[in-house]
Amino acid sequence: MTTVPALSIRDLNVTFKTLLGQVQAVRGVSLDVAPGEVLGVVGESGSGKSVSFLAVMGLLPKSARITGSAVVAETELIGASNKTMRKARGAKIAMIFQDPLSALNPVQRVGHQIVEMIQAHQSVSKADAMSRAVELLDIVGIPQPKDRARQYAHEFSGGMRQRVMIAMAIANDPLMLIADEPTTALDVTVQAQILEVLERIRRDLGTAVVLITHDLGVVARIADRVQVMYAGRIVERSEVVALFEHPTHPYTQGLMQSLPGPTRERLHPIPGAPPNMLRPPSGCAFAARCPHSIPACSLEIPELRPIRGSESACIRAEELQEVLS
Repeated sequence: MTTVPALSIRDLNVTFKTLLGQVQAVRGVSLDVAPGEVLGVVGESGSGKSVSFLAVMGLLPKSARITGSAVVAETELIGASNKTMRKARGAKIAMIFQDPLSALNPVQRVGHQIVEMIQAHQSVSKADAMSRAVELLDIVGIPQPKDRARQYAHEFSGGMRQRVMIAMAIANDPLMLIADEPTTALDVTVQAQILEVLERIRRDLGTAVVLITHDLGVVARIADRVQVMYAGRIVERSEVVALFEHPTHPYTQGLMQSLPGPTRERLHPIPGAPPNMLRPPSGCAFAARCPHSIPACSLEIPELRPIRGSESACIRAEELQEVLS
């Protein structure tokens, strides 16, 4: 029996018009997220991680040209009307933003903000919506939720504000939850608590989660599968255990080597910088930084192809396995 994906993206492209020309931020991204699955999306800043899903949510500026398809609960989101997007956001797909302090309304009590989210999609009284808001704050682990619901965002710590954002995101039991760097700037203890909340939501509510992050440690803890992005494209996707045991793309290996580890005496940063997406390379975008590149790497853009149970966009993936593992 085939499971219908909670989110299905096909050939997503995002281009920004600037004074200097067209910036190709996302190039041909396709992916599926199964119900109850946590998909980690990793890569350096500027790789297209957040832009891809902001495009899905319809939250990019008008200067962005978006093509492709993104379907959640039989609703096409790319090119959808404002009315369709208002119905979908919050009820079918929701997003946890990177900076909860700027995302929350500073002059409105947090409980009322959650009430607004509930009443936007459900025909319930304000009293019932407030009871649900208090229940949600309790679900995400905020102590004394009834009292906290009457407070403002500035009265919460960073970790608590992030929990409020999660409560708002799950208020209408969406099928799909996008978490954009949800643990950035949080200390290790609070980070672990936020990840525990996301794990509990996935387990108890069956919500699918896309976790956008640059932190591979976070991915190792919570994700089922991982997609690695570079220069607007997916260069590798794999089950999380397989990715850490034997990365199949040189860029993924570079990310691994830049992480601290118990047996690693020094870190090895990836040399160079990502390409200028005003003029994307004609071949592999990572070739200029790759220690294993050959002239053929610059001839054409490599497509994802199966290797060792994963998929890798590297023409030398098979012959480099002993080097990369």
